Amino acid sequence: MFRYILNKIFYAILTLFGVVTVIFVLFTVLPGDPARMMLDQNEDSAQLAAIKKKYGFDKPLSTQYLYYLNDLSPVSIHSESKDDYTYFSKDKYSGITLFSVGHSDVALKLPYLRESFQKNGKKVTDVIADTLPNTFVLAVSAIVLAIIIGVVLGVVSALMKDSWIDKSIQIISTLGMSVPSFFSAIIFAWVFGYVLHEYTNLNMTGSLYEVDDFGESVYIQWKNLILPAIVLGIRPLAVVIQLMRNSLLEVLNQDYIRTARAKGLSEFQIIKNHAVKNAMNPVVTAISGWFASMLAGAVFVEYIFGWNGLGKEIVNALNTLDLPVIMGAVLVIATMFIIINIFVDLIYGWLDPKIRM
Repeated sequence: MFRYILNKIFYAILTLFGVVTVIFVLFTVLPGDPARMMLDQNEDSAQLAAIKKKYGFDKPLSTQYLYYLNDLSPVSIHSESKDDYTYFSKDKYSGITLFSVGHSDVALKLPYLRESFQKNGKKVTDVIADTLPNTFVLAVSAIVLAIIIGVVLGVVSALMKDSWIDKSIQIISTLGMSVPSFFSAIIFAWVFGYVLHEYTNLNMTGSLYEVDDFGESVYIQWKNLILPAIVLGIRPLAVVIQLMRNSLLEVLNQDYIRTARAKGLSEFQIIKNHAVKNAMNPVVTAISGWFASMLAGAVFVEYIFGWNGLGKEIVNALNTLDLPVIMGAVLVIATMFIIINIFVDLIYGWLDPKIRM
């Protein structure tokens, strides 16, 4: 198992290296001068030259790529010259210097995702740190809702195969998979946040944290989580229902289930202790993919409901061509995909001993 985890980590590092390279190439070939984007309408030639030197934009693309890798690497090399881009400034890097080699320092630090073009030099890590927790709360709420309701309805549908209950559940799940998230978000926001507001007391828009009427304090508004979590959970819920139903029907036809029945075990014990656990593998696969996608940013849902998460931040960054924020967000998303996939592989081993072997 330890060797397996090491192999997964090795391939994860290679994958991240490929992602970093693709991100850098894609966003450096875009038209536009990053230095001009940062200065907006207030530029002059002296300021432009200073910005290019400060952020390394005056270097060849190959050098800029090495700078980018050096910024992202936890172990990095830095010049001792304060005029050099790679100088280990405490305002820019969070870490410690390990030792010196010639005129360079080797440092251990957190990955540096650069600074936002549009937020007065605010670090991209701070921008993501401000928005990612909101997206995480929304994604976890949606996926928990999808797992609980989806598994229950999937089991009910399988046990009542071809009944009117089974057919009704199948129709609902098909509709759930067919309706786009942005359409569901608009309908739910209008119906429950506007038309039925008097009864639901829910708002059309709102985030997890809100400012009071006097603008003096921030408080958590949990009711703003209800509608976006439901909308975000509809499609994975529908997928879980279908997968759970089909997988459970397949498991119930296995020989060991017939053996358990022959031993006199009750149907409830068979379903609870044997069938459901072994039917969960395809569900875990689907849930891992959906959860990673949600953490990647439920762009439409967050934007329509005004939820201040990573998805909404990505939309704003795209509108303003805030390249460091977009690049940092994509890199964080890729890292989360890889971590979740490794975690899911470990869950497989727990669910199915054959996979663990």
